[in-house]
Amino acid sequence: MAEGAGNRGVRVRPFRQFVVKVHSRCNLACDYCYVYEMADQRWRTRPRVMSPEVVERTAERIAEHAHAHGLAEVEVVLHGGEPLLAGPSVIEHVVTAVRSRVPAAVSVQTNGTLLDRPFLEVLRALDVRVGVSLDGDAAATARHRGSSHAAVVAGLDLLREPGFRPLFAGLLSVVDPRNDPVRTYEALLAFSPPTVDFLLPHGNWSAPPPGSGYAAWLIAVFDRWYDAPVRETGVRLFEEVVHVLLGGRSRVEGVGLSPALQVVVETDGTIEQSDILASAFEGAAATGLHVARDPFDAALRLPDVRARQSGLAGLPAACRACDLRAVCGGGLRAHRYRDGAGFDRPSVYCAELYRLIRHVRRRLARDVGRVS
Repeated sequence: MAEGAGNRGVRVRPFRQFVVKVHSRCNLACDYCYVYEMADQRWRTRPRVMSPEVVERTAERIAEHAHAHGLAEVEVVLHGGEPLLAGPSVIEHVVTAVRSRVPAAVSVQTNGTLLDRPFLEVLRALDVRVGVSLDGDAAATARHRGSSHAAVVAGLDLLREPGFRPLFAGLLSVVDPRNDPVRTYEALLAFSPPTVDFLLPHGNWSAPPPGSGYAAWLIAVFDRWYDAPVRETGVRLFEEVVHVLLGGRSRVEGVGLSPALQVVVETDGTIEQSDILASAFEGAAATGLHVARDPFDAALRLPDVRARQSGLAGLPAACRACDLRAVCGGGLRAHRYRDGAGFDRPSVYCAELYRLIRHVRRRLARDVGRVS
């Protein structure tokens, strides 16, 4: 299917999650980072920090979109780069600018190295939840994120204090099959996170991810998580797969056929699609839109955005014929890319996802059979 084909009749759904890039640089050099290490290098030309003017225009556009579509609340994710590099005053400006116009649940996704007590006091006063990136124990973290483990642990120890604990949104961890899966999971579990989000390293058919064994790794973690006598934490990937297998709708992109409802605002005010597309080719996420002149509704009219909202019709033909299409949903769009063919292929992780979902389905079927 050609890019954008078959999407003209798609029911357009408003954006509900706004990723606001408040700072475009980072204080770490993670070797798998899709922003700095992959195809799209436009970050080099963007301002380091979002200006007050762009903050105000972004807040106005978010409120405009929410009011136009009757949204009672929106979700705003402060992102980067490393968003805490922007400093408390910029974070406070963004949060107050948005919430003065529309109710918003606000979170920040951080590498955790800059979390200290004064910054957490600010985030608590603003009611901003905090997600932290960490790949496991010190050895697992050092593979890709340098010697940052001790600093992140110090930040997490503060975040877990009773006064700050309600802010803790969870941990984000990138899978590396060279790390022991159960040991990695249990290292993360030691911080008592409300949820863990395991991510596959970004890659595609022209720039494949490193190594193999992702399904086996995730299956080992799934069995450890699923077989626990009491619920220890949520694991977003597993919960979404289980939810869809049991007849529900996915709440995240990359699982199921639910429409993608996320849009990104870069530090210069440009409106973009999912920034994960930066892993495919330069400009893959570009829309040509800017908060100074364009409403978010203009992005909803773009063929690529409609493709991400078109469910089964937006999948490659090979995916539409698959028995697990409703659960996998073709995986993340960025992972389908191939030079010369666009995104009209199954995920580069197709076989791995199929094996994982089939394993989860077998486990569920056995247990549902016992209940019935």
